Amino acid sequence: MPDAPGRDCALCPRLVAYRQANRAANPDWFNAPVPSFGALDSPLLVVGLAPGVRGANRTGRPFTGDFAGVLLYQTLVKFGLATGSYGANAADGMRLRNTRVTNAVRCVPPGNLPTPAEITACNPFLTAELAAMPGVRGVLALGGVSHKAVLRARGLRASHVPFQHGVLHELPDGFLLADSYHVSRLNTNTRRLTTPMFEAVVAALVERLGL
Repeated sequence: MPDAPGRDCALCPRLVAYRQANRAANPDWFNAPVPSFGALDSPLLVVGLAPGVRGANRTGRPFTGDFAGVLLYQTLVKFGLATGSYGANAADGMRLRNTRVTNAVRCVPPGNLPTPAEITACNPFLTAELAAMPGVRGVLALGGVSHKAVLRARGLRASHVPFQHGVLHELPDGFLLADSYHVSRLNTNTRRLTTPMFEAVVAALVERLGL
């Protein structure tokens, strides 16, 4: 995709150093900015936080290879937004329907937590991605960081639209922003996010978008 980060993107020194360390330790892993998954003509974009070190950073596909992908992709299949079975690897044959999946930060951060500066540095790629999706009508933001990144990419102040799980925000241009807690193992293990809670968010968004 145009305006996506290159394999050796040098915008964030801390992430570059971590990438290089991972390449040295695990040369058979993807170890690069993770590209989006799904078609550009999709009406729905799912935005996560960042690749997991043993997940997307290893496999090269968002939310693939670690626990977070299980709930996300099984839910997308349930609501007709994906076909196939999630096999935790990029060659599992899964296909997305009317949906594209990406991250607010494309490179894996140490401790799974990007800094505010790294989130800001990567935001132009999300802005370009949304601009390259002519039919996009809504975003499912997984977590508060992703929510704020989407608002920045749409030219809006985060303070005007606070993150709130389960809420579908209609932005000034009619664009829909749906909020959910992140599908991380931590959130599901602590039951901050349950399967019914996440499915309810996706169901409401699918209904509003007519998918």
